[in-house]
Amino acid sequence: MLSAGCVRTSSAWARQASSFATLPAIRENLTATVCGKIEIQAERRGCRLSDARRIIELNRVAKSYGTKTAVHDLSLAIEAGQMFGLLGPNGAGKTSTIRMMIGMTLPDSGTVTLFGQPFSRHCLHRLGYLPEERGLYKKMKVVDQLVLLGQLHGLNGAQAEIRAREWCQRLEIAGSLEKRTEELSKGMQQKIQFIASILHDPELIIMDEPFSGLDPVNATMLQDVLIDLKHKGKAILFSTHRMDQVERLCDSICLMNQGHAVLAGTVRGVKSRYPKNRVRIRYEGDASFLDLPSIGSVSQNNGTAEICLREGFDPQEILIAAMARARVSYFDVIEPTLEEIFIDTVGDMVNA
Repeated sequence: MLSAGCVRTSSAWARQASSFATLPAIRENLTATVCGKIEIQAERRGCRLSDARRIIELNRVAKSYGTKTAVHDLSLAIEAGQMFGLLGPNGAGKTSTIRMMIGMTLPDSGTVTLFGQPFSRHCLHRLGYLPEERGLYKKMKVVDQLVLLGQLHGLNGAQAEIRAREWCQRLEIAGSLEKRTEELSKGMQQKIQFIASILHDPELIIMDEPFSGLDPVNATMLQDVLIDLKHKGKAILFSTHRMDQVERLCDSICLMNQGHAVLAGTVRGVKSRYPKNRVRIRYEGDASFLDLPSIGSVSQNNGTAEICLREGFDPQEILIAAMARARVSYFDVIEPTLEEIFIDTVGDMVNA
């Protein structure tokens, strides 16, 4: 039960949140942080530290909006020190899933467990969230925005400013701290919001399309930060339709389509379910080995052939035949990409 002192504290935070949350994306971000702050002031002891490595778990959750099913019977779990990718095309149900994880919406059925306990806003101060739809105050200075958001996550003003300056230095935007948001490029604004989501050193980091609007150099910079945080034991989930990014970064994945989980598991485990029936070979000389009956199709470019084998044939047979007739300088068995696996899986579902 709330004490009178806590009611006053909570009311003050609520009024502050109401006055600040004028933009839709900011409002979404503040809902996850401020509501957690209110209840932290009231019942901080209600959130016990858990020794379990499992940070968040969804058990058969479902969510519908009217007649539209956004998420259907979805189960997944993320552990400390794990990078988890939530994959799928636009409209697959990724954002709806994330909103149930952080209490923005409630599942129609199923359960969400956060830090080893049934979902409670008491623990939201241990979570960092970057929403898909961005929003920063255009007239506000970068340093002021980061300090404000840090305070809403429980830091004092001095702590927030020190951390803001350290992170801006690391992400090479320290020169923009005194600038207004409207003076910055879309990519720089994205880096600011990225910093805001990790400023309070959360244990669980959830990012919805975190690399949107970034050029390859800055996307790589943020990826390096996420890898470093993972090595420090943070649990990280990021949602994207860019499967190549997830393939490079993630330990485990869940591929969604039309609200359903169509594939889930470790990246290595998912890929091992599919045959390695393609090879890439660079050669000089006689190309007659490309006429072998084991070869289903061949594409050639600048002296390199990419071969798709018929089912049941061993790639080593191609290498042996090629070396008997030509000079081979490169040979590689190509495993399918996540994008190819996803297209193949979704295509089978559509054609079924």
